[in-house]
Formats: sequence, structure tokens, C-alpha cells
Amino acid sequence: MAIGELLIDLISTEPAPSLRDSAGFGRHQGGAAANLAVNVAKLGGRSALVAKTGIGAFGQYCKNELNRFGVLTDYLVMDHRVRTTMVFVARTAGTPDFEVARQGDAELRPEEVAEEAIARARLVHTTAFALSREPCRSAVLHAVRLAKQHGRLVSLDPNYHPDVWRNLFEARAVLGELYRLVDLTKPSLDDAERLWGPGRTPEEYVEIYAELGAGTVVLTMGSEGAIVRHDGDTTYLPPRALEVADATGAGDAYWSGFLVAWLDGHAPEQCALFAREVVERKLRTVGPLPQNLDRRDLYAAVAG
Repeated sequence: MAIGELLIDLISTEPAPSLRDSAGFGRHQGGAAANLAVNVAKLGGRSALVAKTGIGAFGQYCKNELNRFGVLTDYLVMDHRVRTTMVFVARTAGTPDFEVARQGDAELRPEEVAEEAIARARLVHTTAFALSREPCRSAVLHAVRLAKQHGRLVSLDPNYHPDVWRNLFEARAVLGELYRLVDLTKPSLDDAERLWGPGRTPEEYVEIYAELGAGTVVLTMGSEGAIVRHDGDTTYLPPRALEVADATGAGDAYWSGFLVAWLDGHAPEQCALFAREVVERKLRTVGPLPQNLDRRDLYAAVAG
């Protein structure tokens, strides 16, 4: 079960180095939490989403997209008092440039998180984006505490960005509080540098998250590979040469692959290899993660 942002991504129709150079945009269902739920469903897993949108055309579009991919929407809150959040994104092979028109997703309240949703889940996943505003922050913290009471796993995407969460010291404090309850986190190197400042080695960033309390830390470094730290042991996974068609959504694709393999019972290093297979298929594709992925084939590729 993912809790957090469901929104409209307006992605430039042509590749562009920044939004200033983007002339036209296409509509897509977006949001890191929602994208994770969709990608898990595409990989043959079962997923649900707790989130808030408006009740108008954009909210209906988002719900229909989730249903189309098999995500359970029983716990989606559609509120006539808010508008669905929108994000403008430049399509690029690097880290995407974006601007956020924020509203509906941030208005999720603790009382709108059904305990039944938590009890049904094996794992509860959330994001720094969702934690960046009240009352959604309180809703997420409530959900995570319920998850631990029910003995569920918790994963956190620390996708911090100053354009979304302007108070850096508040972000560090809130995430530090939550990390005491987190089993797995996957920062990107960009995330880590924005949150903790540049100039550290990748291993030093990994150690920061581990010291905060995360049992398993996966640091993804784009073309430099990934580092996996679990129970005090650290493994480096080298990159593979790849021609990138579109990097938008790559982090969400990696997350979904790792969590599916994790819930399938694999060790963290194997989960990272499986996630690499998933994200490479996303990076070769313009647009979202392909639908026709068979995770048996992906596991076979890892074994081969």
C-alpha cells in the first residue's frame, strides 16, 4: 500500500533540457507514490493507494488510470473542495526539470487513512513529497505508526527537493523522526546531496541513512550504479551501458522492482539486480514503464 501523491504530470511532448524550452505537454497520471503502485501492478503484484485528489476531470482521469492498471482505489479520497495537484515536467535523459502546482494531494488528513487499508497490506510505502506539507504529513505519520502496530514493513522514498519542501531543517527533522520506523529506503544520489549537502562520498550518504534507523539502504547513482547496505554489510552494483530514451519515472520503476522482489522473499542484493532489470526497460522507453513485463522473464535475466 502506497500513501502519498497522486497527481497530473504534464510532460513535455518533445525532449527539452528545461521547462523554458518546452512548448507542448502531454497529460499523464503521476506522483511517486501512485507511480509505484501502478508499476507494482504492472509487475504482477497487488497494490493499493491512499491519496487525495479533486473530484473533477483530472481526479477522475487519475482514478481511471489506476483502475486500468489494476491498482486498488477503495481508499482514494476525492474531495470537491480541492483541485488535483499538477506537475509540469521536461522530458530529458537526465534529472527532469519540473514545477509543481500543489493542492489536493497535500490535503489528505489522518482520519481519511483507513486502518483496514494498513491491516490488509504487507508493506506501507511513502515519500518525502507527501511528508512536505500538512495535513498530509500527519496522515502519513499516522499510517506509518499504524503499520508498525500491525507488524507491517515500511519503506520511504526520501525524494526531497527544495522546490517542494523549502524548509530544509524541517525536512531533516521530520525524516529523522520517521526513519526510526523505516525498514527500507532508496535515496538517489541527487536526493542525498539535496538533503544533506554536496561533497560527501556515496558511502558517507549511505551511512547517514543507516544511522537514522533504516535497516536496508539502497543508494542509486544513475550511470554510476548502486550501493546496497543491509545489516551492516555493503555491496556495490556496477552500472551497465545503456542508451537512455527517457529518464522520467526511472526512480519509481526501480522502487517497484526492488519492492516486488523483496516481497517475493529475495535478499537485498538480488532485489537490486531485479530492480536494475526493471529500470533499464523503463529507461529505454519514452513514457511510463511498459505493461507487458513478465517478472519470470526478469528473474531469468537476473539469473543469466
